[in-house]
Amino acid sequence: MSHRQIHFCLLDMPTVSHNNYGLWAHPTNQHPRYRDMDYWIDVARLLERGKFDAIFFADVLAISEGYGGTPDVALREGMHVPNIDPFLIIPVMASVTRHLGFAVTSSTTYEPPFALARRMSTLDHLTKGRVGWNVVTSYLPGAAKNFGLDDQLSHDERYARAEEYMEVVYKLWEGSWEDDAVIDDRARQIYADPTKVHRIDHKGTYYAVQGPHLAEPSPQRTPVIFQAGSSQQGRAFAAKHAEGVFVGGYTYDVLGAYVEDLKGSAAAIGRNPDQIKTFAMCHIIVSRTEAEAQAKLADFTALTRADGHLAHRFGSGMDLSKYPRSEKIEDIIARGGPGAEHIARYPFPPGTTVGDVYDEAGRIDRKRLFIAGTGIQVADQIEAWVDEFGVDGFLLAQNVTPGTVADFIDLVVPELQRRGRYRLDYAESTLRERFLGVGEKRLPASHPGAAFRKGKV
Repeated sequence: MSHRQIHFCLLDMPTVSHNNYGLWAHPTNQHPRYRDMDYWIDVARLLERGKFDAIFFADVLAISEGYGGTPDVALREGMHVPNIDPFLIIPVMASVTRHLGFAVTSSTTYEPPFALARRMSTLDHLTKGRVGWNVVTSYLPGAAKNFGLDDQLSHDERYARAEEYMEVVYKLWEGSWEDDAVIDDRARQIYADPTKVHRIDHKGTYYAVQGPHLAEPSPQRTPVIFQAGSSQQGRAFAAKHAEGVFVGGYTYDVLGAYVEDLKGSAAAIGRNPDQIKTFAMCHIIVSRTEAEAQAKLADFTALTRADGHLAHRFGSGMDLSKYPRSEKIEDIIARGGPGAEHIARYPFPPGTTVGDVYDEAGRIDRKRLFIAGTGIQVADQIEAWVDEFGVDGFLLAQNVTPGTVADFIDLVVPELQRRGRYRLDYAESTLRERFLGVGEKRLPASHPGAAFRKGKV
């Protein structure tokens, strides 16, 4: 057993329900207050009390219409809709915390890189270096139509655009302003040295950006880069760019293999694999006794709605409601059609039927990385997951808010701290330092973004 410390982020989304469909109606769940500023202030203070690394905001740009072929299920279940812009929540939460990090999702497919670069630099300044960017290419077909396209771009083209997108933002963040460009000399009335601020003059296949970057260098310059792609292109993208990777897969053997493959691929292109932190989503129910934990599980299960989970998983366009329970998922994928390419990247065990998917969707205790028990039992399982699969940390999914997080902080964190597996206090000033160590505010030299730096480092 290793003794390295374990990272924890809260997985969240400013919407009614996210990965806990049906539980918005639980009498203790405050998450339907997602549009209330005071709600996010309370969450921020709670997470900082628990010494969490960060809150990770998921996001979508359309309503899921795959399951059932309409938006009805998503709307009825509050499944990612209605939702609000997570970027605007971060300054609110940052204003009442000093250490909590913030990772926010933004798509390379639908927002120009110049605009995204300025927004992320703004947040990095306002939070004093506590932000990260979860890079996505957007899988929902409806997003294309919301941004004026006739149809969704192909998977390969989305990733080709993403590669060039990264080149543009690295040029803006790392190369446009030299480290000593800002003089701030009041006596001579010179704020910035014009000779050390550079246009990027990028002209590529998808983007033409003159620059220079409008924001002066922020504490991290480039936000911490997160990624969660499961396809072959997504994994290659993560190995090249990501500093935090959310590893997926519906089977345990795939989870362990994903981590090993990612680290090996990063090393093969010259990156230090220890500078990439891997996270897996976990589902935890904890109480002071095992009986109480099982009672909570029964309570939550009674409200869980399988339709919400199905609408989430099959939002890419595959409509399972058209098939009999006996139909095998592998046969549906083989025939192709809307959503088949996306779902094929998820390793359903051979022989999995539509009925199996339906039955699993409504069971909290069938989620991968699930544990219900006492603080000691949960800590034991967390350590076992880390040591078996090689992950560096977890995204904690919520059943009810604030109960899931508060119970974890009160009952699991002290046990992990006692074992030396969880920080006793924050020691770092930026989010990147939290993963790489005190003093490591900037992209490591082996990261491809560092190649765009100019002047002093």
